[in-house]
Amino acid sequence: MEIIPAIDLLEGRCVRLYQGDYARSQVFNDNPIEVAHQWVEQGATRLHVVDLDGAKQGHPVNTKTIAAIVQAVPVPVQVGGGLRDRNGVTQLLDLGVERVILGTAAVEDKPFVEQLCQEFPRKIVVGIDARQGKVATRGWLETSEVAATELAQQMSNLGVAAIIYTDIHRDGTLVGPNLDTLRELASKVSIPVIASGGVSSITDLLSLLALEPLDVTGVIIGRALYTGDVSLKEAIQAVGSGRLQDVPPDLGFSTFA
Repeated sequence: MEIIPAIDLLEGRCVRLYQGDYARSQVFNDNPIEVAHQWVEQGATRLHVVDLDGAKQGHPVNTKTIAAIVQAVPVPVQVGGGLRDRNGVTQLLDLGVERVILGTAAVEDKPFVEQLCQEFPRKIVVGIDARQGKVATRGWLETSEVAATELAQQMSNLGVAAIIYTDIHRDGTLVGPNLDTLRELASKVSIPVIASGGVSSITDLLSLLALEPLDVTGVIIGRALYTGDVSLKEAIQAVGSGRLQDVPPDLGFSTFA
């Protein structure tokens, strides 16, 4: 299972939101490129970048910072936030972004998603961000009537490369991933699923390993890395071995499930 550090960009800085609330953002670093280097040095094989300004405005905003991150690191970078037309998608792909993540567009314009999947095979990922089982859109500021599992099935049939599932009520809270919903969603699709939201400890990561047979292939971690609750290097080691006892006991990680 791939562990993917998140870099959320707001006004050019690296921040974390609490349950997707822009009013409850916390700045962790004014230099996102420095953060990207840090995660790669600790073993990251992929970075997950979210343009929070873009998500609100409906088009990419932090493109200079995204370009700098892509140029600075030797690992693939996937980017989401405000990608609702072809120009936004091609702009990021032209910058060297490996995969782009669609959210609102997946709910509002399915033919557009299908067209992009045909034009850019293996480059289109759909982020399904759910609030009480319903898909949130427009930077999590609105909630649709579309069920997350229903949208996942539709996107799988359209040929997207993967689905990133985020439980908004757990995002940034360090309360653990929603395993039951992840299991249900992954069982209904035939493409890889990446978990996101709530990871607080290495124990949480190991609990996700039970879902690998359902093609849950990765997990995005944000706040827990920035607060130090999870060490990226040791998390990669533990998940790679699949055994919590391989982690040195003196690291001080939270171990509740």
